[in-house]
Amino acid sequence: MEVFFTSTVTVALAEIGDKTQLLSLVLAVRFHNKIALILGVLAATIINHGLSALFGNWLSNNFATQYMPWIVNASFIGVGLWLLIPDKDEEISHKHDKYGAFFVACILFFIAEVGDKTQIATILLGAQYQSILWVTLGTTLGMLIANVPVIFAGNALLSQVPLNTVRAVSASVFVLLGLYGFATI
Repeated sequence: MEVFFTSTVTVALAEIGDKTQLLSLVLAVRFHNKIALILGVLAATIINHGLSALFGNWLSNNFATQYMPWIVNASFIGVGLWLLIPDKDEEISHKHDKYGAFFVACILFFIAEVGDKTQIATILLGAQYQSILWVTLGTTLGMLIANVPVIFAGNALLSQVPLNTVRAVSASVFVLLGLYGFATI
């Protein structure tokens, strides 16, 4: 249960103000079928985070185990510091809108997650906990916790959230996880 809870909270916090959350906002304005958007986000996240957790698990099983805790904990601190840097808005093409909300959300979310903070966090969680299923389920739930309200509430919700404060809290969680990990080595 610790794996699931930690994965959920970590990604939910890391996702706030992230480019995929901004993507949710843009897609919610463009498409009226909110359920299709959510299912697209869900499908993309399960695939992306499942592969990421698998990769993290593979890394931890194929590298010198005595160094893995140091690498993982240092990486958590690095991701925490990275969270302090706001994402840049990227222009989103409308050329695939004809394929519908589910397809567009699924493809754009999958692509946006490649190399993203939450994907790196998922790889780290997979390496740390070596539980592909629970890390994937937790990080997917975290992604939905952060994005579903944006899909339904959109601009009204984001205008009420002080993103700099949320980024600082999210960064603190990552740094504290890394420091806690170092303390338990």
